[in-house]
Amino acid sequence: MNPYRLYLVTDDQQDLETLIWVVQEAVAGGVTMVQVREKHGDVRQFIDRANAVKDVLKGTGVPLIINDRVDVALAVDADGVHLGQSDMPAALARHLIGPDKILGLSIETKAQLEEAASLPVDYLGLSAIFSTQTKTDTKTEWGIEGLRSAVNESHFPIVAIGGINASNLDDVVATNVDGIALVSAICHAQHPRKAAANIKAQIDRT
Repeated sequence: MNPYRLYLVTDDQQDLETLIWVVQEAVAGGVTMVQVREKHGDVRQFIDRANAVKDVLKGTGVPLIINDRVDVALAVDADGVHLGQSDMPAALARHLIGPDKILGLSIETKAQLEEAASLPVDYLGLSAIFSTQTKTDTKTEWGIEGLRSAVNESHFPIVAIGGINASNLDDVVATNVDGIALVSAICHAQHPRKAAANIKAQIDRT
């Protein structure tokens, strides 16, 4: 099974109760991987929220990925970590987390895509496919053609993120990308379970 297929990235603006509810519902709807993202820098709160999500995921087979912070990933014994370009170098992160954890890396430019070819990572997060309000410092808007070219060029699985929703999902899936990462389309949906199930059904159809 492809763990990257429907990849939920959590919203750090949601309170703990909402976070837990969204993750429970999203997993019930078919999400295959969950990344806990926290951008406010409170490490203790990050650990608390990551542990809460880990409890929700227990027994589901859905991997828990921690955004940016190798220390938090180690503290909660997460399944992996996802690094940005300004985070710890991938080789050092791999040394710290060991060979068996999942290591992802955000890719924002063609040059970064080429550099990543020799890194000890498991997958690449291509950002942003379309511009989005969730991420305001976008370096590249890859678009469908840019995504297709990256999928063809890289030997790593690629997860597409940024501005993806039901209206453009068919085009994104048609590039043969390995995974679709979503924030708003699930976290801000009135019914996250239904939103996840509908998106998964659309991915499977395409």
